[in-house]
Amino acid sequence: MTISLDRPYLQPYALQEQENTEDQELSIAPEDYSLLTDLYQLTMASCYTGEGLEQQTASFELFARRLPEGFGYLIAMGLAQALDYLEKFRFSPKQIAALQATGIFDNAPGRFWSLLETARFTGDVWAVPEGTAVFANEPMLRVEAPLWQAQLVETYLLNTINYQTLIATKAARMRDVAGPQATLLEFGTRRAFSPQGSLWAARAALAAGLDATSNVLAALKLGRKPTGTMAHALVMALAAKEGSEGEAFTAFHRYFPGAPLLIDTYDTVAAAQMLADKVQAGSLELAGVRLDSGDLVELSQKVRSLLPGVPIFASGDLDEWEIARLKASGACIDGYGLGTRLVTGKPVNGVYKLVDIDGIPVMKEASGKITYPGRKQIFRSFEGSLLKKDRLGLVTECPIGEQPLLQVAFKQGERLWKETIAEISDRVAVNVASLPAETRQLDSPTPPLVEISDPLLDLIKQTQKR
Repeated sequence: MTISLDRPYLQPYALQEQENTEDQELSIAPEDYSLLTDLYQLTMASCYTGEGLEQQTASFELFARRLPEGFGYLIAMGLAQALDYLEKFRFSPKQIAALQATGIFDNAPGRFWSLLETARFTGDVWAVPEGTAVFANEPMLRVEAPLWQAQLVETYLLNTINYQTLIATKAARMRDVAGPQATLLEFGTRRAFSPQGSLWAARAALAAGLDATSNVLAALKLGRKPTGTMAHALVMALAAKEGSEGEAFTAFHRYFPGAPLLIDTYDTVAAAQMLADKVQAGSLELAGVRLDSGDLVELSQKVRSLLPGVPIFASGDLDEWEIARLKASGACIDGYGLGTRLVTGKPVNGVYKLVDIDGIPVMKEASGKITYPGRKQIFRSFEGSLLKKDRLGLVTECPIGEQPLLQVAFKQGERLWKETIAEISDRVAVNVASLPAETRQLDSPTPPLVEISDPLLDLIKQTQKR
């Protein structure tokens, strides 16, 4: 598409490729949130407006049709950023002008632009608290708002909740396998899918039970102290200039005595022996050592024999399966640095589907993508401290000795919830501990039973007939 260059209001949302007007930074600020969406959200909202449906009350639910392969549960996460987005939902005059300049909306009704000019999210949001374990087809969030608003917010909500839920679930599984005493550090910034994604990954990992992150910005924004060690480059550079690996260790330890030393640049066992000699001579107090390569079982055992009482950290493409293998093989490891396999992986394919419009329940019936109609609630029951089953029912149903999970988080455009990372982390620990062993196992996990209530089954039949 060619856009005329005589439209100065396109800046900074320029489409033209001439005169070097592209935004090379592509950073995201809160004022950009409303345009961080898929085009069809805007075109659908415009169509709703033209047909006089834009103010009809609509309910959309966000859920995963199925769990990622090998997962027995999900840990819901990302609600805080979703609510922040809804609080700041606006369209500026420049953004509106840029949309108009594309030519895509030339036939849009004038009322559409009026809506954007005064855009605010005025609806309600029901959600499960962050850190709650959920299963397939259970809504993590429901938006109840005028149709045009509920439609426009879909893309951003899916983005933050899908990604953070993935990271939180993997982090919870790693904590579950490693045990409560192990130190777990998030090292994934360089492998996360974007700078923004690295912040969300660090947050989700901390909320799901990890101890610290190496991401300095994320840590400081969350009121935490960033944690890290050193890279092989420092050892190689200082060894080359100052004469030996030992001199490199001494120099780094001089400035950062509380940081573990990375000892596998050359010969891990020789480095451990050298450090052991310094410790025994009283010239060095070690906060820890890190192993990043080689046979971690054998090396950690040898290092432990040389440096008893010194914490040993391991890193290098670790995940919950590798942690389980290391523990079962007798590795002497006190903590793990978790990066690539924490912040990447099989996606949580959460979807956001219309379930009710103006009091009329609706459902999708496409093969393999059927959705359940009506506004729903999750009713959870326990046997002692263990989760017994979930019942997926309608919001009009009453709990039968059960715990309703979806709670109101946003009411008539006003945010009601704000939680700390510590509060969410506690909830994750309680939720994971409540899951049956077959749900927590790594190999072929089995999710708990999720019953469909009789009223919901009746509504499904009625909706299909209609």
